[in-house]
Amino acid sequence: MRVLDCNCCGRQNLITWRFVGGQVFFVSGVYMQIAKVLNNNVVVVLDEHRREQVVMGRGLAFQKRPGDVLDDSKIEKVFALQSDELVGRLGELLSQIPLEVMTTCDRIIDLARGRLGKLQESLYITLTDHCHFAIERQKKGIALRNVLLWEIKRLYPKEFALGQEARAIIAKRLGVKLAEDEAGFIALHLVTAQLNSEMPEVMHVTRVMQEILQLVKYQLQLNYDEESLSYQRFVTHLKFFAQRMLTRTVVEDDDVSLHSAVKDNYAKAWKCAETVATHLQKQYQRSLTTEEIMFLAIHIERVRKEGR
Repeated sequence: MRVLDCNCCGRQNLITWRFVGGQVFFVSGVYMQIAKVLNNNVVVVLDEHRREQVVMGRGLAFQKRPGDVLDDSKIEKVFALQSDELVGRLGELLSQIPLEVMTTCDRIIDLARGRLGKLQESLYITLTDHCHFAIERQKKGIALRNVLLWEIKRLYPKEFALGQEARAIIAKRLGVKLAEDEAGFIALHLVTAQLNSEMPEVMHVTRVMQEILQLVKYQLQLNYDEESLSYQRFVTHLKFFAQRMLTRTVVEDDDVSLHSAVKDNYAKAWKCAETVATHLQKQYQRSLTTEEIMFLAIHIERVRKEGR
C-alpha cells in the first residue's frame, strides 16, 4: 500500500505536482479529480491507471461533486491500496465513521508499523472498524470480555504493549477510556496483520501455543523466564508452527543423521516434543513430521536449560 501523508503545516515537499490545462489533477501519481463523494471528509479519486483510491481530509468534499478538482491543501491522507475490494471496503467504512476516529486509528497503525514492520494492508479496515465499535460500546457502558487476555499478554508482549499505547492515544485524542481487554483485542488484530491470516485463526493459534507451553512447562517442571531470548524465540517458533499446523502446511526433511543427533543429545527435550506431537494428534488430528519434532526439541532444550 502507498499511504501518502500531507503535512499542511509546511508540507515538507511530500507532494509532487503535475499540471493539466493549468489545473492540478495529480498528487504523487494520484488523480485529484473526484470520482465519488462519500461524505464531506472522504472521496474516491482515480489514479493514472483508472483505479479507485481513497482520499481523506476534513471538509475536503464540502459542496463538491464528481468531476470537481480537490483542494490539495485539505488532503490529509491518500490510501492507495492494491486491492479494488479493499478500496471499496475502506471507502464504505470511512463514509460511516467520524474523521477523528479514522485519524486516531491511522496514528495507531503508523506506530505499529514502525515497531513491527510490514503489516497486512487490510489492517486499516479491520482495526479501524474494531476501534470504532469499541468506542461506541464504551460510550454505552457495554463491556466485552477478552477471554484470551492472559495468553495475549504473555505470548504477544510487543503487540499488547502497542494495544496499551493505543488505549492511551484513544483516551487522549477522543476522550474515551477503553478497558484493558481492548488492548488484547488490538494486539490480536496486529498479530493477524503480521501472519496475513484471519482473526478466528489467530485465536486458534493462540490457544495451541498456550497448550504447548503449558504441556512443556509441566512435563519438564520448568519456570519460564519470559524475558529471556530463548523463551521469546520459542514463542515466535510456536506462533508460526501453530499457524502451519492449523493450515496443514507440512515441513519435511530427510536429514536422518541430524534428526538422530538432536534426539541423542537432547533426549529429554525430544521426549517432551514427542509428547507434544501426541497431544496435537489427539486434539487436532495433526501428525507432526520428524523435522517438526526436531525443531520443537531444539527450542525446548534451550528453555529447559534456562528454566531448571
